[in-house]
Amino acid sequence: MSDKPRAAVHWYAHPACLDHDPGPGHQERPARLAAVTAALEGGGLADRVHRCEPRAAPREALLRVHDGAYVDMILALRGSARRLDADTAVSPGSVDAARYAAGAALEASAAVLGGTARSAFCTVRPPGHHAERGRAMGFCLFNNVAVAAAAAVAGALPVPNPGLALAPLQRVLIFDPDVHHGNGTEHIFYRSAAVHYISMHQYPFYPGTGAARERGAGPGAGYTLNVPLPAGCGDNDYLAATDRLVLPAMRAFAPQLVIFSAGFDAHRRDPLGMMRVTTAGFVALYRLLLDELDRTRTPHLFVLEGGYSLPALADGVTAVLTELVDRYPVDRLLPCVGTPTGGSPGHTSTG
Repeated sequence: MSDKPRAAVHWYAHPACLDHDPGPGHQERPARLAAVTAALEGGGLADRVHRCEPRAAPREALLRVHDGAYVDMILALRGSARRLDADTAVSPGSVDAARYAAGAALEASAAVLGGTARSAFCTVRPPGHHAERGRAMGFCLFNNVAVAAAAAVAGALPVPNPGLALAPLQRVLIFDPDVHHGNGTEHIFYRSAAVHYISMHQYPFYPGTGAARERGAGPGAGYTLNVPLPAGCGDNDYLAATDRLVLPAMRAFAPQLVIFSAGFDAHRRDPLGMMRVTTAGFVALYRLLLDELDRTRTPHLFVLEGGYSLPALADGVTAVLTELVDRYPVDRLLPCVGTPTGGSPGHTSTG
């Protein structure tokens, strides 16, 4: 291993995620990632992170959270165009994009658990938290954070370096402050005691789920926490709810891994939400949680979900990533998962 210090924060992105194109006028458009990448590169922040290109998620990883018939149906659409519902469509590049998005969540999870990164941010699309076990919806094909969480619980994450084994986890927490409730993530883990899903979202709103009474069932009773907020809530409301509800739940669960479903559509400039959160508000919210995770030395990562104002999305990702690199400036770290060998799905390269 080289003694050269690496950036302690990994940035996972793949150019194939730009090839998912749901069609003219669609809010979940390639320009979202283009705006984020331009902001990170133009402001010099890209030079302060370790850039990684993930491998495509393998079929077996997708099958831990999605029905086999559904996975095969989506994979069979590779290279074609089809509308799956009123909001969700695939183009010829969508299936590869979705596999790389899920793959990024897998490899970022392995990196933070394996000690090769202190934190990680996956700027990927399509988003994932609305994808159900057997249904695409809400712009989502595969549930990226669920794929990563399930692999972590199964002890099946891709190891960040040869000879390292990652033991199965007993407690993974997903925190989802996207303005829309993550129905897919909730339903996938609704009966699981190993994954605690916490969502803070506008309610009532799309997709119609996320009431406070939804608390899990069977072995998972008590391991779903919904924090529904009325339209118009801003920074103070989000910070108060985080302090009073999210932090105590996180402390009580004592997670071994935290995955942030990092949506930015609660921003006051977002065209799809009706919340009033500012960029500074997002940073303050995550700062509260990161302070706790640093105290307990809990591995964590961010996976992009929604955010449909291009300036607000770019500002939000830049601000959160800046917070991360300021917290974890440099560390002596192992390489990312994989080595540069090519460019087809299933390949990993590192920056």
